[in-house]
Formats: sequence, structure tokens, C-alpha cells
Amino acid sequence: MLARVCSAAVNGIEAYPVEVEVNVGYGDTLVVIVGLPDAAVKESRDRVSTALTNSGYKFPMGKTTINLAPADVKKEGPSFDLPIAIGMLAASEQIETDQLDHFVIVGELALTGAVRPCKGVLPIALRAKADGKTGLLVPAENAAEAAVVAGLQVIPVQNLREAAQFLEGEIKIAPVKVDIAKLFNQPLDDDSDFAEVKGQESVKRALEIAAAGGHNVLLIGPPGTGKSMLAKRLATILPPLSLSEALETTKIHSIVGLLKAGQALVTQRPFRAPHHTASDAGLLGGNINPTPGEISLAHHGVLFLDELPEFKRSVLETMRQPLEEGIVTISRAAGTMTFPSQFMLVAAMNPTPDGKMPGESKSSPREIQSYLGRISGPLLDRIDLHVEVPQVKFREISGDKNGEASAEIRNRVIAARQRQHARFAHKPKITCNARIGPKELKEFCALDDATKEMLKMAMTELNFSARAYDRIVKVARTIADLAGAENISSEHISEAIQYRSLDRQLWT
Repeated sequence: MLARVCSAAVNGIEAYPVEVEVNVGYGDTLVVIVGLPDAAVKESRDRVSTALTNSGYKFPMGKTTINLAPADVKKEGPSFDLPIAIGMLAASEQIETDQLDHFVIVGELALTGAVRPCKGVLPIALRAKADGKTGLLVPAENAAEAAVVAGLQVIPVQNLREAAQFLEGEIKIAPVKVDIAKLFNQPLDDDSDFAEVKGQESVKRALEIAAAGGHNVLLIGPPGTGKSMLAKRLATILPPLSLSEALETTKIHSIVGLLKAGQALVTQRPFRAPHHTASDAGLLGGNINPTPGEISLAHHGVLFLDELPEFKRSVLETMRQPLEEGIVTISRAAGTMTFPSQFMLVAAMNPTPDGKMPGESKSSPREIQSYLGRISGPLLDRIDLHVEVPQVKFREISGDKNGEASAEIRNRVIAARQRQHARFAHKPKITCNARIGPKELKEFCALDDATKEMLKMAMTELNFSARAYDRIVKVARTIADLAGAENISSEHISEAIQYRSLDRQLWT
């Protein structure tokens, strides 16, 4: 007898439907899986057979053929265990149900018959909704993640017998529901606050501008000045995620398997800080079957690269396209994948090999230039703000006065982002000032004659590139938004130029 079960798999960050066809026939007892299964899928025959027996069912006698359609796409992972087991029960007439066409089924089976969680459930739920399915049978630990998709019955199952009894109508399982508004009202996980940072007011101002416009920032200063401390607190002043941003971010984390058990959504902007020994595959994504890397895991959040010159130059150079386009495309023999990577790059570095400023360093000019030369000009051009982090004065460290709290700074950042959202309402692809394209620059960042003249002088004297010109104007637009100004003035341009002059002092 033939049975068909609806399932799904993930390709990139999107899911596609997979039909699990199970046919139980005559002949020697044998299980054959076709449809380009990988090793984990092939091993499901042993997991499923043992799970069936331990759940009180009979293993089908004769030849059992399992086809995973479409047959020309490689199937990966153990998430087909549960649909294969249900298909075998239906094909061997151990269960009778008319619900197999209405539900998408995914889940890994333990040898006891328990259903274990699997990766990529959110993209699968979105695909099931798009395909008009009634609901989704998923492991109980993944149920909250799938339940954020409105209009879909998400049925949590603990074991194989429970799933079979539900499909037969012998038991009822209440669909899982999630209060999305409540998820977004949860407090921030991070206990750190900008109020703990003594001094460094100019750096805090630069980070506020970066957060308000989504700009990349480079912190340059001697060791012990608080570069890492400041960067890690940037997450506390970022604006909250929108629902669409949260769904995109959660899809990526779901595919990689970073969601905690029972977690429904990623509601806080990611903060990723890979070590400087990270490879290009670890940073961009890759492996034999391309998976998201750190720059995609930081999507809609922050990617913090501490000790920037210690990263391999080849690794840093591969970031140029993602920084510019907001996506990363990975080509392998197995296929080409495109992952989203709209992140804020926050980098920190010492000005010289021994950590001191150039005038105080014992390193030779050649050693200093070799150290700084690990970071190319094109990469520097893609970083909007270059900020010096000076040594903190004793009176600031020893004083009782605390800095401004993150909550106050965050309110200003949110107000600036709201102005940007209103401005870009008819341009949904532009999410913040840093994402303004060359075509929209004149429309949204018009300059008067006096401001143009100031910028012209700076371009000539400091030898800025055309890309640096665009970055300065975008940063000035953000500074104007923080000030509540409708138009960019000379004051805003002047401050934006300050954040581009430090690299000219060091690199030239």
C-alpha cells in the first residue's frame, strides 16, 4: 500500500515542500530510501525501525520503498524521521487517517520513539502557511518557534505514538499559541549600561550616531581605554527589532540551531563577536553545504571585531561585498546560497603594534605601516566613523559621577530611527540612513551651497574618495535626525567630517 506524507526541508534560509512517499510491498524485508538522501537521512531507517518497535507498532514486513520528492534536490538532516515513520504506519495500515494532506510533519526520532527538536522549523512553518496547509506537527521544543506564524495550527508532539493517535483522532492536542506583543516587551538580557563607563563622552557620542543611523564604526586607541567595553554596550542603545526583522533574524538562528529550547523569536538585536582566528567560512559562511556565518548571524544586529588587524587580511577583504550590499553569496559545488547580512560592523584596534599612539610608540615607522597595512583602504572606506578612544583621565575614573544611562541614549536613537522610517516609508528596502543608495542620496540628503563648499574643501584637503563622500553625507543626515533638524546644515557636515579624518592621520 502507498501513503503520502507532507514534510519540508530548508535550502538557504527558505523552506521548500518535500513529499514523503512510502510504499510497503512484498518480498524480503528491506527498506530503501531514494530521493538524494544524505547520510543522516539514510540512517533514519534504523532510527525509525527501532522507534516503531519501542512505540508498540509492528515493523512492516516486505520491501518498503521511501521516496523523498523532489528527487533532484539533496535532502539533509534527521527531520524526516517522524514523517517517514507516520508514512510507514499508514502504508502498513496500522493507522487510518485523512489528515496527512492537511499537516506538514517534521521531527527527529529517538530510539525510544520520543520526538527530538530539529533545525529550521520557522522557515518550514512559513512555507506551510504559504502552501495553504492547515497545520504543522512539530517537536514540542520547536512549537513556540513555529507558533509565531499566524493562521497555522501548531501541534506539539512528544513521541511517535502521540503523533499517530492525534492524526487518527484518538486524542486531541491543543495548538500552541504565542503572544508576540509579550515577547517584544521582555527586558534586555544584558545587565551592562553606558552609565558604568567613566568619561569617553566623544566616543559615546559617536556610538550614539552609529546606532541611530546603522553606521559602521572603528574604535582606535591604546589598550585599556575601554574600546571593548564601549562596543559591548552598544547593544543596549540599539532600537528594538520590528516583527519582520525579528522573523528574518530568527530564521537564520533557527537554521543554525542557535535557538534555545522553547524560544519563539529572537527579539533582541544580535551581538556577535568572533575571535580573530576565525576563518573566511566561519565569518562569511560556507562548508560543503553552505550555512550562515557570523556576518549573517549578526543580521539586523552588531558584528564586533576586536583587534581588527589580527584578523587575516583575506578574511577581512571578503567582507567588502556584504558591507556594501547587505547580502553574502556563497558558491560551492553543492550549489549557490545567498544569505542576508545587514549588520553594523564595530571594530576595535590599537594604533600601533605595541599599543601606543604613533608619537609615543617604540615601533619603527615601517613596523607601524606594516601593522596598519593589514587593513586595506577599500575596507576603511566602508567604515563610516573612525573614532579615537583616548586614555581616561584619573579624575574621571575616580569621580563619583556616572555617565548617561543607556535608556536615555536609546530613547534618542529610537526617535531618530522613527524619523528615518517616516522618511523612507515609500522605500521599504531602506531601513536606516546607512542603507541609503546612491540614487536616493540626492533625494534624502540635499545640501545647500555653503554646506557643499565646506564638504568640497574637506574632500580636496583630505583626499577623500567618492565612497567617503557618500558616507560623510549619510552620517550628517543621521546627526541632523538626532538633532531633530529637517535639513543637513554645515554644523552636521562638520561633525561628520571629524569622523573621517583620523584614518588620514594614521594611514598616510
